[in-house]
Amino acid sequence: MLITAPNLSRPDDSYARLIALHDGLSEDESHALNARLILILMNQIGDDAVLAQAMELAKKPT
Repeated sequence: MLITAPNLSRPDDSYARLIALHDGLSEDESHALNARLILILMNQIGDDAVLAQAMELAKKPT
C-alpha cells in the first residue's frame, strides 16, 4: 500500500539535498539525473502495485 501521509524524518533537508543535486547541471543532465533517481527508488520499492499507485498519484496535478 502506498504511503501518502508525510513520511520523511527531515523533509526540508531531503528537499534541499535534492535541489542541490541539480546545481550546475544542464536541463538535459537534470532530466537524466531524475530518471536515474526514479529508477533507483523504483527498484528499492520493488512492489509493482505500490509503483502503479504512485504513478497514478503522480499524474494528478496536485
